Amino acid sequence: MEHVIRQYSLESGALEAQYIEEYFTEFRNKKTSDEIIARLKDREHLILLSMAEDDEGILMPVAYKIGHELRSNEQSIKLSDLIAELRDVVEFPNRKVFYSWIGGTRKEWRGQGRYRALTEQQEEWAHAHGYNELVVKTKNRFYGMRATLDHLNFDVIKFQRHLKDNSESKVYLSKKLAAEVLNKHQTSRSVVDAA
Repeated sequence: MEHVIRQYSLESGALEAQYIEEYFTEFRNKKTSDEIIARLKDREHLILLSMAEDDEGILMPVAYKIGHELRSNEQSIKLSDLIAELRDVVEFPNRKVFYSWIGGTRKEWRGQGRYRALTEQQEEWAHAHGYNELVVKTKNRFYGMRATLDHLNFDVIKFQRHLKDNSESKVYLSKKLAAEVLNKHQTSRSVVDAA
C-alpha cells in the first residue's frame, strides 16, 4: 500500500491539525491552530498529514505528525522545561535536534502503517535539513505509538515516573539520523506539498 502524505504550510497545516485532533478522544488537551502557529512560527518545522479515501472516494486526513527544531536556549516555559529534562541525555551544542511534537492516527485507520509512514517521512525530511537527532516524548499509556517507535529503532533515553499513575509517566525517546537509518525505511509513500 502506498501512503499519500501531504506536507502543509504553517497556517493551513495548523488548521488541518486542529481539525483532525477533534477525532482523538484520548487527547485531553487538544491543540488549537493558534497554539500550533504560536509554537512553530519562528522556527523550522514540518507538518505532515496522511490522507485516505472515505466511503465516497474523497481524500481526507486520517493521521498527522508535526515536529520542529529544538534549540538549547528555548525561551518558552514549556520548551525550556523540555530542554532541562533532556540536557543530561541529548547533546545540543553544535548539533541540530528535531522534536517530534504532536501526532496521531484516527482509531478506524490504525494498524495500517500510517504513523510509521509519517515518522519515516519526518526522519527523511529532518536528515535532509541537517538534523543530527530526532527526539520524541510520549506517555507510557500510548502503547501503539511506543511500539511503532520501537520498530523504528528509537531508543528510550529517559523515563519520568508519574507518582500516582504510571500510565501517565513520560517516556523520552531518541534516534540518531544518518543515511544508513534512512535505508532501513519500509513504507511506500508519495509526498506532495499542500496549501
